[in-house]
Amino acid sequence: MIIIKKYPNRRLYDTSKSQYINLEYIKSLVMSHQEFKIVDSKTEDDLTKSILLQIITEQETNDQQSVLTNQVLKQLIRFYDTDMQVFLRMYLEQSMANFLDQQEAMQSVMRNIIDKSPIGIFGQMVEKNMDFWRSVANTEGGKSPKE
Repeated sequence: MIIIKKYPNRRLYDTSKSQYINLEYIKSLVMSHQEFKIVDSKTEDDLTKSILLQIITEQETNDQQSVLTNQVLKQLIRFYDTDMQVFLRMYLEQSMANFLDQQEAMQSVMRNIIDKSPIGIFGQMVEKNMDFWRSVANTEGGKSPKE
């Protein structure tokens, strides 16, 4: 678990690498499925959710990359402070997990199709050929032309 400290000057510090970081770095941790926690440097309060929301807010400012439409945001707001809030959270978590599982399955099918296509098979042959020539070059690399 990577611990990131947020200082009063709003700077973020990765304690595992002993360096200051930015939101783009935190986004890369998310994308690479790294576990991390962001804490206030003085109080040790967990700030992870607020920083993740900040990243989402920045992403949502670009209309081409926006996932949350105004309509969806309004509907989410309406669920706060209702009895259905807990159920919505569970539904969203399960729906996202199912969506990611289906996406992974589809990508696997596509990889299999590409690997078994003539272009995929040709690519594998080229790769094996390149590996062979690299191994030949490595074994002969130390020899002089006169040997």
